[in-house]
Amino acid sequence: MPGPLADVRVLDLTSVVMGPFATQILGDLGADVITVEDVKGDTNRTMGLGPHPQFSGVSLNLLRNKRNISLDLRHPEGLEACLRLAEQSDILITNLRPGSLTRLGLDYESVRARSPRIIYCQAAGWPSDSPEADKPAYDDVVQAASGVAAVFQLRDGDPSIAPTIMADKLSGMTIVYGVLAALHHRDTTGEGQRLEVPMVEAVRAFMLAEHLSAAATVPPIGPAGLPRVLLPGRHPQRSADGWIHVLPYTAKNYNDLFAAGGRHDLVDDTRMATRWSRLEFAAELYREVAELILTRTTAEWLAYCELHDIPAGPVRTLDELVEELPVADHPIVGEYRVLPGGVRFDATPASVRRHAPLVGQHGDEVLAEIGYTAAEVAALRAEGVLHTLAATDPLP
Repeated sequence: MPGPLADVRVLDLTSVVMGPFATQILGDLGADVITVEDVKGDTNRTMGLGPHPQFSGVSLNLLRNKRNISLDLRHPEGLEACLRLAEQSDILITNLRPGSLTRLGLDYESVRARSPRIIYCQAAGWPSDSPEADKPAYDDVVQAASGVAAVFQLRDGDPSIAPTIMADKLSGMTIVYGVLAALHHRDTTGEGQRLEVPMVEAVRAFMLAEHLSAAATVPPIGPAGLPRVLLPGRHPQRSADGWIHVLPYTAKNYNDLFAAGGRHDLVDDTRMATRWSRLEFAAELYREVAELILTRTTAEWLAYCELHDIPAGPVRTLDELVEELPVADHPIVGEYRVLPGGVRFDATPASVRRHAPLVGQHGDEVLAEIGYTAAEVAALRAEGVLHTLAATDPLP
C-alpha cells in the first residue's frame, strides 16, 4: 500500500544524521528519495559497529527507503546530472555549507533556474545571514549554543550535553514539517521556494517552548527556565528491586501514594493542597516520594499506580527496547532490527519498501529515468563521474 507521499520525489544531498534522518522519514511516508552520495561513503555508514563494510548499525535504518547514486559533483557532467535530477524532483534537501553549494553550482538560484517549482531546503548549523553561516556545526556544539547545555547547568550546577544526538534529529524533524508545508503551498499556488533550517534556531525554539517561562514578558517577571522540570529530584526512583518513574500530579495522586506507603502523616499535607503549592514544594515532595518508592517492587508500584490512575512507568533499558523491534531481512547483511516511525496511518501506512543501499547502487536506473542512454551512463563511469561499489567493496 503506497504511503501518503507516494507521488513526491526528494533529491537528497545530505550527510551524517540530520538530513538523512529527515529524508528517511519522507521515504518511510512513501516519497521516492534519491540520495546523491560521495563514493567514499557518508559518515553514517561508519558510525559505530556494523555488519558490513558499507553499513553501520545506524545506517541500516537511516538509509532505508532510498535509492542511491554516487556522482562526482565537482565534475561538470556530475553537476549536470544532479541538476537534471532536480528538474524532476519536488523537493531538494541539502546540508552542504553555503560556500560549498555556491562553488558547486548547487545554490538555490542555480537550481531554481532549472527547476522553478522546486522546494529547496537548506539545512545548516547557523543562519545564512549570521557571521557563523559557513562554519561547521556538530550536534554537541549546537546543543551548547541553543540552551540544552544550559538547562543541565541550571539543574546540576554544570553544563552538559544530552547523551543523544538530539540537535541533529530534532532539526531533521523540523526539515520534514518545513518541506511538507512548502509543498502544500506549491500545490496550492504553483510557487516553489527556498526554506532554511538553522539547527541552532530549531533547537532554541524547542528548548524555549517551556523554558521561556517567566522571561516571556518585557520586562521579564522572572528568569528563564521552567522550575518544575529543573528540580534535581525530578528523576526516576529506586524501587525495592529496580527503577521506576512515578510522577504524582494531583493532590489525590500524592495522597494515594502516601496512604499506600503508610505515611498517613503526609495525607492532606498543606504542601499538596493546590497546584501552586505543589510547584512551590515540589523538591520536598519528590524526596518524600523517592523514600516511599523504596518500600515496594517496581511491579507492585506499577500495579498500584495503574489502579489509582497515578502517572508511572518502568525504566526500560535500551536492550529491552531493541528486543521489541521487528526483524527484516536485508539482501546483503541478513537480518536486522527495523525501527518503526512514530506515526500510524490507517489508510496510507508508512513502510520499509527498500533496504539501505550500497554506495551508488541505483545509479544506472536513476539516470535512465531522467533520459540518459546506456552509452551516456557508460561514458560517465569511464570519466570517473559515476561510481558504484559492489557488495564486496570496502569504502575507499
